[in-house]
Amino acid sequence: MSATIQQSQKELDRLSAIRTIDTEIKTIEELKHSLDADSLTKALDLMQNSKGRIIITGMGKSGHIGKKIAASLASTGTPSFFVHPAEASHGDLGMITEDDVVIAISNSGESKELVDILNYCKRFGITLIAITKNPESSLGKAGDVVLALPNNGEACPLGLAPTNSTTATLVLGDILTIGMIERKGFSKEDFNDRHPGGKLGAILKRVSDLMHTGQEMPILDENANMQAVLLEMTSKRLGCVGFINQSGILTGILTDGDLRRCLSSKILEEKAVDLMTRNPKTISPDAMTAEALKIMHDKKITNLFVVENSKPVGVIHIHDLLNNGVA
Repeated sequence: MSATIQQSQKELDRLSAIRTIDTEIKTIEELKHSLDADSLTKALDLMQNSKGRIIITGMGKSGHIGKKIAASLASTGTPSFFVHPAEASHGDLGMITEDDVVIAISNSGESKELVDILNYCKRFGITLIAITKNPESSLGKAGDVVLALPNNGEACPLGLAPTNSTTATLVLGDILTIGMIERKGFSKEDFNDRHPGGKLGAILKRVSDLMHTGQEMPILDENANMQAVLLEMTSKRLGCVGFINQSGILTGILTDGDLRRCLSSKILEEKAVDLMTRNPKTISPDAMTAEALKIMHDKKITNLFVVENSKPVGVIHIHDLLNNGVA
């Protein structure tokens, strides 16, 4: 392929991408202006007041989006899972109870695979929220509340492949998820409880989860001599020593970097109180590890003493954060 043809293809691809983005933005704008506040509030009321779970169902691309919505709800404090319509017809209807709320997704509202779930909901009085572009469809008429999708076609040049519709459904699912987060007062701590693994779990851990405590803490009296300081720093292998007064209050810190900067032939004649950095930066054991990382980065330090009522209860090193995936 010649350079001229290749450049021409790049431009065509760029223009196609821009058209797709613009088309989907237009759909989101339409959703923004057409969203019925009464229907949204009713849907959120039904979800919040449910004594059971939120069951998401949908066929094809709607099903893929439904799985994401279920995952987002479950991870943010609203018990939820996805039921495949075809599997529902072969026994999985038993996973749905009368206390649950079903959210059924179908762009056209006429997915034949949903028929058994719709009938099941009606038979047992199970609350049904319909997401469709056609409120007059079979799904729309069956729903206790309908959340309408924009009906402005697809970005696909054939007008067939779900593009605009799936994007709008995804955004509508995010609207429901955020609505439930805000209604329930879901916190960072709650999020951490549901994400103990991976990057998010690491960032949302508390300092108390990673800090060194007890005999692992390099702590001495502020009047200790430098020989004791060197032995403590070497044995605890954290590159620092913290110092306390007679009341147990943390008064200073000395790092291995400080030692190198003040190294002299008379250093062993000094006392810790003469060389330590007073009023060191500290952190609470309840603080998130991400906050500890930010302090270390901003202050260009590698250790933080963890204190309660000004008394050291632990120490955390930058390597503790790195090894646990915080950074």
